[in-house]
Amino acid sequence: MRSSLLTIALAFCCSTLSIAQLDQVLKKADDALEHRDTSGLSDDKIVAGLKEALEVSTGKAVALTGKHDGFLKNEAIRIFLPSKLAPIGKGMRMLGMGEEVDDLEIGMNRAAEQSTPQAKQIFLAALKKMTFSDARRILTGDDTAATEYFQRTSSTDLTTAFTPIVHHSLDQVGVVKQYDRVIKNAPGGSAIANEFDLDKYVVGKTLDGLFLMLGEEEKKIRKNPAAQTTALLKEVFGRK
Repeated sequence: MRSSLLTIALAFCCSTLSIAQLDQVLKKADDALEHRDTSGLSDDKIVAGLKEALEVSTGKAVALTGKHDGFLKNEAIRIFLPSKLAPIGKGMRMLGMGEEVDDLEIGMNRAAEQSTPQAKQIFLAALKKMTFSDARRILTGDDTAATEYFQRTSSTDLTTAFTPIVHHSLDQVGVVKQYDRVIKNAPGGSAIANEFDLDKYVVGKTLDGLFLMLGEEEKKIRKNPAAQTTALLKEVFGRK
């Protein structure tokens, strides 16, 4: 009974931690892995604590990208015209058609922002499947080991979930028409249109942006020192 109450308390406590405090969770859990004979910490508790920490970090990454201007105003992940269309976009701007190019890019970023919130449940599903071996690799891995875990386990599901949302969003805001107009007015545009999938491009860039932000959140969790931690976390994650 005491063990059950402790586990419940741990879950509640971890869910309210700051980014700095979550760093202490990871460090304490990592120490527990290397000192199993003295920690008395069960595999289940190590995995549970890590899952709670990662639930917070994935939730923050989704919140940062899945809001209005989450992609458009973030230069690190903003979606620009694909490289194949860059010369076309440059030429159109020189001809005074820059507004059409801007509208196309805005529409692509809005589609990304609308699809990203779907990632939350997919990340939670991946966490439920996490094994102790997965947790150990994440805790002892590099600064983006957790992000790599999510890329490996969630990319296919994310692509499946994002694709219809991106397609609907692009169509709804008129991006498809804008794209067709840009291609139609560009030299050699027809050839490019036949070999380029706009939906696939935007979905791919959405995943790239989401995982980039998730990686940044993971680095914060691992590197930011904690000012303090709770007595419960000291009991559960401490070695002594």
